[in-house]
Amino acid sequence: MATMTPIQELRHSAAHVLAAAVLRLFPDAKLDIGPATDGGFYYDFDLDHKFTAEDLAKIEEEMKKIAKENQKFECFEVSREEAAKLIAETPALAEFKPGRLADIPEGEKITFYRNGEFLDLCAGPHVRYTSQIKAVKLLSVAGAYHRGNEKNKQLQRIYGVVFPSKAELDEYLHKLEEAKKRDHRRIGREQKLFAVDDTVGQGLVLWTPNGSVIRQELQTFIGDELFRQGYSQVFTPHIGNLNLFRTSGHFPYYRESQFTPIIEQEQIDALAAEGKTCADLAGMLAEGALDGFLLKPMNCPFHVKLYASQPHSYRDLPVRYAEFGTVYRWEQSGELNGLTRVRGFTQDDGHIFCTEDQIHQEVCSCLELVKIILTTLGMDDYSVRVGLRDPESSKYIGKDENWEKAEAACRAAAATLGVPVTEEKGEAAFYGPKIDFVVKDALGRGWQLGTVQVDFNLPERFGLTYAGTDNEPHRPVMIHRAPFGSLERFVGILIEHFAGDFPTWLAPEQVRVLPLNDGLVGHAREVVAALRRCRIRATADEHSDKLGAKIRRAELDKVPHMLVIGAKEAEAGLVNVRSRADKSLEGSCTLQEFVEKLLPLIRERRLSPDAPAAKKA
Repeated sequence: MATMTPIQELRHSAAHVLAAAVLRLFPDAKLDIGPATDGGFYYDFDLDHKFTAEDLAKIEEEMKKIAKENQKFECFEVSREEAAKLIAETPALAEFKPGRLADIPEGEKITFYRNGEFLDLCAGPHVRYTSQIKAVKLLSVAGAYHRGNEKNKQLQRIYGVVFPSKAELDEYLHKLEEAKKRDHRRIGREQKLFAVDDTVGQGLVLWTPNGSVIRQELQTFIGDELFRQGYSQVFTPHIGNLNLFRTSGHFPYYRESQFTPIIEQEQIDALAAEGKTCADLAGMLAEGALDGFLLKPMNCPFHVKLYASQPHSYRDLPVRYAEFGTVYRWEQSGELNGLTRVRGFTQDDGHIFCTEDQIHQEVCSCLELVKIILTTLGMDDYSVRVGLRDPESSKYIGKDENWEKAEAACRAAAATLGVPVTEEKGEAAFYGPKIDFVVKDALGRGWQLGTVQVDFNLPERFGLTYAGTDNEPHRPVMIHRAPFGSLERFVGILIEHFAGDFPTWLAPEQVRVLPLNDGLVGHAREVVAALRRCRIRATADEHSDKLGAKIRRAELDKVPHMLVIGAKEAEAGLVNVRSRADKSLEGSCTLQEFVEKLLPLIRERRLSPDAPAAKKA
């Protein structure tokens, strides 16, 4: 029996009740799987009928009936042969459950759970009675490929949530409504921040001028901090030879999450002439018998080669490289989501090459950098997770003694932060342990942002050295760090955190000038030009609308500051300030006075006028 927390047991049980309700209403439905998830539960169904919103309401009512029936969850163990027979005799299980049965390792216990007339192959555990499922809500239905493979049949996945009490469910639904209002995809369209076009490619982001401003401001922000910390900016190609990634271990270990390798046409033609199939080609690539190129899934092998391109002494260390490097990962189309799950993204990547004695200080500096970024953006509620290797897994590379050193370094550095720290086995990268920041946004949702990793293995695999005090070659340690993680995902989270209402320094448009009539448009343009000379992003609303309409338009566009100009203001050299960001800025003043108040907000990257300036590393 699997181990679950009480809330996971409740969610898992609700998934079974969902399936039972569906079978009562749609007896022809075929069942696949129905697990608990981090936020709720789902169940996958195969059914010719397409579920509608009305169907979900009926299914939910049927679930409540089953709960009132107070059915007992009963577990019974069977042999593999008995399980196969039971599955074959149960129409709802006959199509997909044989494959799920085959997934259970030989010698492992096989169990079924029954509640009322419902039966399912399941390892459990569950709550005791269906009456414990008191507060449940079905949220949506979506397509999901069987086993997540696009080549398989597409099933219908019904998502739901369940809580111990109605009050908790109501609180969740309130947050869900607020989350819909903050959905970065909706705000992205409304504020013209980014676009995704299927003719360009799913999961490939087009940054609009407005979105590009936010991205560039973030790059400048972290670039300033990196300069203070002694990083050197580097640039590397978007593709690399397969042998580079074979040496690093990224290929073929993670080929399922990588784009197909690029092979020269002459090689393909020659192999085709020999009668080689696609399967032969894949095998040759995996075995290293065929050369080619790969869209880079990681920047680190390139930085390793930069380090190796010249000799180093202990006096040179630490060597710190930073790059806004675009990488490419193959994600299933059903998993793509706006900016937060994409196929091409830019990492604020950095790699440090140092001695073992320098590890603690360098990791602590990386963690401090992440803290500065999160504090500046008002994301102060976070915890830290140390990802360790699972000694039972074969996916990790490197020597045990190096892993022990690296894990000890991560634990020691994380302990200096003064925030809650958890450890999770199996969450390390294949080459080393890592420290992840788990940040709560304005809605209390947790996001993994900012990663630092200690790596003894890639320097070993690539044979990196530096000359020590004894003039003998020594192996450096490599530290990977990405405070934002990916710019795309980070911006998506920021959009939702701020609900599109960015602080002045991040706002794509910081000031909008609103002339009262067409005769003042020329003066408004002069004001805009003066503001732009001060590096303030400003535009003028030159529509012939009334002032109220212009103000509403600026508010909908989330412009932080508006300057209203009438004939009297133009004649007196004044502007009338309306501020969404801070009411203390409002009133009549000269343009110079307004600029003097506004520039500190921008230059010091303040969240608001009374907030402290951003801390520097």
